[in-house]
Amino acid sequence: MNTTGKTSQNRSRPVLSRDEILHQINALLDSPEDDLQAALMRELLTGLLKLNDAHLDLLDIKIVNRAVKELRHAFGVFHGYRNRQKVSIFGSARTPSDDPNYRLAHQFAHAIVQEGFMVITGGADGIMRAAQEGAGRENSFGVNIMLPFEQGPNSTIADDQKLITFKYFFTRKLMFQKEANAIALFPGGFGTHDEGFEILTLAQTGKSDPQPIICLQAPGCDYWDDWSAFVVRQLLQRELINEEDMNLFVIADSAEAAVSHIRRFYHRYHSIRFVGRQLAMRLQQAISLEQLEQIREQFSDLLSDGTFELRGPLDEELDEPALRDLPRLVFNFNRRSAGRLRQLIAHLNGL
Repeated sequence: MNTTGKTSQNRSRPVLSRDEILHQINALLDSPEDDLQAALMRELLTGLLKLNDAHLDLLDIKIVNRAVKELRHAFGVFHGYRNRQKVSIFGSARTPSDDPNYRLAHQFAHAIVQEGFMVITGGADGIMRAAQEGAGRENSFGVNIMLPFEQGPNSTIADDQKLITFKYFFTRKLMFQKEANAIALFPGGFGTHDEGFEILTLAQTGKSDPQPIICLQAPGCDYWDDWSAFVVRQLLQRELINEEDMNLFVIADSAEAAVSHIRRFYHRYHSIRFVGRQLAMRLQQAISLEQLEQIREQFSDLLSDGTFELRGPLDEELDEPALRDLPRLVFNFNRRSAGRLRQLIAHLNGL
């Protein structure tokens, strides 16, 4: 079991004295009502105080306490790199270094770093070690988990300030998804499938922003081909998922193909933001009025009402000044089909 991450978390901030705690609480209470961050901190503090009123078991309090500590530390580590795009890479800790998928993970991580991305892995052995060797220590995050076996940090990320050790899988998986601009899945065991299906579930239900999800397998390996056949046979044909859900992921057998897919995904598409019922899709490049008419004709099923409009930022988006000059495609999204939304992004990128 790794203790490096625990040590860095414990020393990341000194314990506050009673007077310091009271001073910070008073500062929050005296904050202006229109200070949204202070309002959220007051709400969080109120929620914690209500835990005491609820007379919960000690174990329940420990879970809340540990989860908040883990997230606070992880948010702080990633905050300094918030302007760098990142790829979360999943795969088996048991993949040996002579496996073709190990070499592919190394090649992919090296290639995606050349595109300006950083990589996030579980920080352990196998595929994770291959990816961090390919990316290099300076471009790597390790999101480790405390386990009684096979999960110590690999030599590339060990003792690095970007290595974070979690006790809980749910806090760890939140960071994998929250910080990622793309997902790369390599062959793996139960853990890889758990992470992969959760990523797909969040994408399918619109609980995560659109991003490339790529299943990588070395040439001659049929791991994801068999998995995809299972999804088609047991999920799609039983109508447990929709046809457009198959657009949520792609299968690639080379680093070049995977990097090309990620690059293409962000060719014109930049990001989205919901403002009430409106979805503002930020674009790297504007589209013409003729292209807008094509979208109105081909993707009207995505609308709850109204139509697609080209415009600048919504008033609520002005808190992101770095994105202010990007053109927007704004519409009232029905929020029912993330797969179909993915088709719209592909259409925009292909114009």
